[in-house]
Amino acid sequence: MLHQVSTIGTRTSSRAQHLRRLAKNDSMLRDIATCPNRLGPMAQLSNAEIKRLLGPYGVDASDHLCNQIRIYTELLLGWNRRISLTTVTDPAQVVRFHFGESMFAASAVPIRNGRLADVGAGPGFPSIPLSMASDGLIAVPIESSSKKSTFMSEVARRLGLACVHPFRGRMEDFPLSEADFDWVIARALGTHRDLANWAQQALSPSGSLVLWLGESDASEISKLSGWTWRSPIKIPDSDRRVLLVGELSHESNRST
Repeated sequence: MLHQVSTIGTRTSSRAQHLRRLAKNDSMLRDIATCPNRLGPMAQLSNAEIKRLLGPYGVDASDHLCNQIRIYTELLLGWNRRISLTTVTDPAQVVRFHFGESMFAASAVPIRNGRLADVGAGPGFPSIPLSMASDGLIAVPIESSSKKSTFMSEVARRLGLACVHPFRGRMEDFPLSEADFDWVIARALGTHRDLANWAQQALSPSGSLVLWLGESDASEISKLSGWTWRSPIKIPDSDRRVLLVGELSHESNRST
C-alpha cells in the first residue's frame, strides 16, 4: 500500500519558487542555470550503447529511459563543474556506476511499488534512477546539502518525475509521523549504525534496509542486532561491492 507524505504537495508546489530564490541569491547557481547545456561526450552514447551498458545490471532500458539518463547525465556533469557532485565524469562510467548499480536493486531486491527514503542521497543516487526504472515508486531523497537538494529538484523537474520529493535536512530531521517507508536505502554513507537505528523507526513493519557497500563493510554490518540479514548480493561488473538487505527482526525494539 502506498502512503502519501502529507507535506509532499507543499514541497512539490514550492519547488520552482525554491529554485528561483536560490538562483537569485547565489551567483554560482545562477551561472549554472543560465549556462547553455552541453552534452559533450554524452552525445556520442547512442541508445543502443546505453542499453548495452545497463544490460549486466538486469535493466531492459526503453528509449525513453535512455533519454532520461542522457538528460540526467548532462545535468550532473554540467553542475559538477561548479558543485562537487561526483568524481565519476566519463559518461560510460556514469551510466554503469551511477545508473546501472542503482537500478540493479529494482530486480535484485526487488524494489517496486512502494515508498523509499534515500539517506544521504547526494545528487540523487540511487533513489532517482530507481524511480526512473520502477513505476509506482515514491522516492524521498534525504540530503542535508542545500545545493545538492536543489540539484535533485531540478533533475526531478527536468525529467517530469512527480514521484521524487527531495527532503533537505538530515535523517533525524525527517518527521517520523510521515515515514512508514517500505525501504530505507543508502549508498556511500559511513554512519551505518546510526542509519540502522533510524531505519528501525522509519520503516514499516515489513520494510527493508538496503545498502550499497563493500564486502568488508557488509560483513561488519551483518552483525548488527535487531535485523535479519540476507546473504550479500554481488553487484555486477564491480570488484567487491554488494547489496546488503536487512529486514526488521521480530524482537526489534521499533518505536511507534
